[in-house]
Amino acid sequence: MKKVKFIYNPNSGEKKIASRLDDIIRVYQKNGYYVIPYRLDYDIPAYISICDIDDSYDHIVICGGDGTIDLIVNELKKRDINIPIGIIPSGTANDFANALGLSFEPEEAIKNIISSKSKKIDIGKVNNKYFINVASSGMFTDVSQKINTHMKNSFGRIGYYIKGIEEALSMREFNVTVTSDEVSYSGNMYLLLVFNGKTAGNINLAYKSEFDDGYLDVIIFKGMPIPKSIPVFIGVLKGEHLDFDTDDEILYFKTKKLVIDCDESDLGTDIDGEKGPSFPLCIECIEGAIEVLGIDL
Repeated sequence: MKKVKFIYNPNSGEKKIASRLDDIIRVYQKNGYYVIPYRLDYDIPAYISICDIDDSYDHIVICGGDGTIDLIVNELKKRDINIPIGIIPSGTANDFANALGLSFEPEEAIKNIISSKSKKIDIGKVNNKYFINVASSGMFTDVSQKINTHMKNSFGRIGYYIKGIEEALSMREFNVTVTSDEVSYSGNMYLLLVFNGKTAGNINLAYKSEFDDGYLDVIIFKGMPIPKSIPVFIGVLKGEHLDFDTDDEILYFKTKKLVIDCDESDLGTDIDGEKGPSFPLCIECIEGAIEVLGIDL
């Protein structure tokens, strides 16, 4: 009988996963798997969830949102544990799962996981922390950090949009320096995003990004007068902003590695929805770093 580690976050999304635990375990057992469940708890170090992982396990299945997946991936990489990962999305935004085209129905997700072969995909690394979806700085980037669990569970995605509108009402430019082999930029910006995935807040910002190309996609929304920001905003809504004829408002490029610096002490960073490290940021693509089940890239 194959063995699987089932790691779940009971607080993800609308806390509905607790009512589906029996269904999840039943589907696995019906298909010949011995399930070892682990309930994540903020008061217990996350590494405890994987401390027993060895060759006897077929794979790990993670049930949660982007933050939960990010947490477990970081623990695995820190300990050099290489084991296929399955994902049952149950968070609020689920940007990573959406970009991978995963099913949000637990039973279907499991069937896809156990009937597939794992595929290697890239992840990012910023200083000493790994990320699965996006590293960012500037406007909107700390929206997820400002939303408490109650608001996420009560309002879902609307909670993000409410906080986003609050941020938009106090637009501010920041001066940054970005250096890579492909592009160097020094100037003002509203928002800077480094994508491994495609979406942030369910907005398809990096629609040209690929999970298995060995590159990160960098998007810089430069400082600009309000009138010029209107066509940029429309372009984002239409999914055409990366195809603008000029880079006066938006700078977009792919790279394997870059360094970002800023002297302004009040400019924060965000990594997959959680508070990120201080500047300078050394960001790189770790090609084929994790194996994921149930995807079709």
